[in-house]
Parts: sequence; structure tokens; C-alpha cells
Amino acid sequence: MTVTVRFAPSPTGRIHIGNARTALFNWLFAMNNKGRYIQRFDDTDVVRSTQEFADSILYDLHWLGIFPDVTEYQSRRFEIYDAAVERLKAARVLYACYETPEELDLRRKVRRTRGQPPVYGREALTLTPEQVAEYESDGRRPHWRFLLPNFTSDPLQPERTEVHWNDLVRGEETVDLASLSDPVLVREDGTYLYTLPSVVDDIEMGVTHVIRGDDHVTNTGVQIALFQALGAEPPVFGHHNLLTTVSGEGLSKRTGALSIESLRGDGIEPMAVASLAVLVGTSENVTAAHDLGELAGHFDPAATSKSAAKFDPDELFVLNRALMHHMPFEEARDRLIVLGISGDRAEPFWLAVRGNLDRLSDAVAWWRILSDGPQEAAEFSGEDRDFLHQAFDLLPEEPWNGTVWKDWTGKIREATGRKGKPLFMPLRLALTGRSSGPELADLLPLMGREGTLARRP
Repeated sequence: MTVTVRFAPSPTGRIHIGNARTALFNWLFAMNNKGRYIQRFDDTDVVRSTQEFADSILYDLHWLGIFPDVTEYQSRRFEIYDAAVERLKAARVLYACYETPEELDLRRKVRRTRGQPPVYGREALTLTPEQVAEYESDGRRPHWRFLLPNFTSDPLQPERTEVHWNDLVRGEETVDLASLSDPVLVREDGTYLYTLPSVVDDIEMGVTHVIRGDDHVTNTGVQIALFQALGAEPPVFGHHNLLTTVSGEGLSKRTGALSIESLRGDGIEPMAVASLAVLVGTSENVTAAHDLGELAGHFDPAATSKSAAKFDPDELFVLNRALMHHMPFEEARDRLIVLGISGDRAEPFWLAVRGNLDRLSDAVAWWRILSDGPQEAAEFSGEDRDFLHQAFDLLPEEPWNGTVWKDWTGKIREATGRKGKPLFMPLRLALTGRSSGPELADLLPLMGREGTLARRP
């Protein structure tokens, strides 16, 4: 049996890091098990779903390093769902209901006042043909509910019926079907809610493992029952904890909170996003993996906590800096060319500055300093200005090699008696305009003697 997973977002907005967490959990699980990854779009809501959002989700996933084996759209599979509906009707486990939302709300309130759980009481099963005819003559159209198998002989007398599964993440889980309302599978207008297309597709596409957020735990009991009603063996389920903001708020595609697009626009590396999205809220240390193969080695669904994982965007920059500081020139080269950084100096420049970057794009500022001098001239005291005049007079002649900085500062120290910060800080400010940055021993050979003298105050 080939392990097959799927990631099935609704294309109604741009995905955020919480959605990416689910996609990455599935991708890494498939990678570790030599399995297949299906990208499936839950786009049955034709009003809110758009191809633009679907394309943006695919782009974001590709940016993260996820390349599906196949891409499916539920909006193109209605005939398959229609056939499943007819099978359920024929089995008498899908029944028509005519209540309005207002009537259902009133019934829930009545049940609460009686100390009963606010679940649907299956009143539609008691309708006479005359009552049905009256509803339809009034223009009411039915919605269709799945009859949960939580009774022995009389559906109006539900009894405790436990559904058990061994969750990949949470271990042994149990849901009592008697505590749930029969779910609506088909709306009044004939459109489908999430449950039916999802289960039918999982069956049709041979999905073996469903890995998703733990907000679906209760749904799983219903879906296992629906799998069985359709004559299929349920897949293995795994429910990971959700990401929240530091303040505990949930993430939303609609608000664009921490969208992958916005993180990319902020210059965050894909592996910084992937590493944090996967490892936060697990027993693993959150460190920056170089690629998804390395991250897969740290991925274990069972290592995920049951409590929500708080996501701090500041951690992304910590991981981003770690990736920058160790990124080889070969990996950065093409992106540097796009930024205008190329030529013989590009590689030694990158090796000199990468340890001081938060984002790759920060290299542009240092390239300009290297090529054109400080962006803003530093101000010096009279004493420091005299010191710099003397120091620049001692600048060694070319040709230069890797020891030019050591040679130059040695002469300065001998001539002026300065050492430590009083020696190095005025030189750094004169050469770069900044009080911190890459090692001047690495930058000086790239500036050349002429370029260095041009920075003399």
C-alpha cells in the first residue's frame, strides 16, 4: 500500500503559516514514507472560491518546496458526489429536513432549557407525506442530513455509541456519536458542505492518512461513520495542534494574518517559515533546517503537543539570520545577481557580509557601501579626524592580500599609540559609515587602495 496524503484548503484567501503547517506535515509524512501528496482544492463554494486564490496557494507551496504529485479540484467532481448521495439515500441514511434556521435555533434553546444537549432531535424522520407536501407547496426545499449510527433500532432513541481511532498525533481518541447532531451534507440549494466531498474524495483518491488540524477531531467520528456507510475502510487520522498568535488568537486566511505571501515579501526564507511551522509546538528544538529533507529527519507527528502552539514572528528572524549566516554562495548567487550584485567580487563579498544579514536583500546596502562608500558621512571630533588623516597616510601600497588590514592597523598602532576601540571605531566609521558590520579585514581587499583612500575624511 502506497502512503497517500492530501492537503485540501478552500481557495478563498491566501494561506498563512498555520495552513502551511498542515501542508508541511503531510508533505514530510509522505517524504518519510515514500508516499504520494495530493493537492486538493475544496472549492465547492463557487461564490467565494477563485482560481486566483488556488494559483496563489500553489505558488506559496512551491516556494516552500512542496510539489504535489497531482492537483484536484472538487468543483470538477460533482457527478461523483451526486452518485454518492444517491447511494446514501438508497441505504436510507440520508434524509430530508425542512426546518428553517430560525426553527432549528428555537429547538436548540428549548433543549437547553430542558437540560438536554442542543443536538438535532431528528424531527424530520417523523414527518408524514402530507406534512412534506405542505412544506414543499410552501416553497421549502429540504436540506439533507446523514443519519448517524448511534441507535439500536429506533433512531429517535439515540444511545452512547463510541467511535475509536488511534490518532497519529494524539494517540487513542474517542467520540460519542450520540453527543452529535446528524450532520447536514447537502444544503437546500443542492450544494455540498465540506464533509461529503471530503470523504468521497478520500475514498476515490486512495487517501491512506488524513493529517489536519485538531479543530477537526470531533468531525472525525462523523467521517468514520460516513466512510463505513459508503462501504470504505477509514484512513488513518492525525490531528496536530493549531498555531495561534502570541496573544492566543487564531490565524485566518480572510484577515491575511501571517500569510505566506506577506512573509515572503518581508524577505523571510522559505526554510525559516517551514522550520518554525513544523517544529514549534513539538518536543523538537526549533532550529533552522537547510532543506525539507533535513527537516523531515526532525519530523515526528507523535512529538506534537496537544495544546495550541503560540507562534512568535520574531522567531522567524532568528531562524532567518541562522540561514543567512550559513548560506553558501552557490545558493545565493542567482538571487544576488537579481539584486545587482555580480562579478569577481560577488563571492568574497557574500562570504564577508552574510554573517551580518537578517535578510538576503540586506546585502544590497553593503554592496553600495563597498562600491560607493558610506551612504552618510560620519562626524568626527577634531582628535579623531587628525588620527584618521595620519592613519590614511599609512595605508600600504598595492598589491594587497588578505593581511592588508592587519598590516595597516599594526602600522597605525605603532605610529599613534592607539589600540582597541579608539583605533578601530574611527576607521570603521570612515570606511563604512556604520559602527558595526562585517570584518574590515574581509572588506578592505574588496575596496582596493583607491576605493579606501576615497573614504578619507
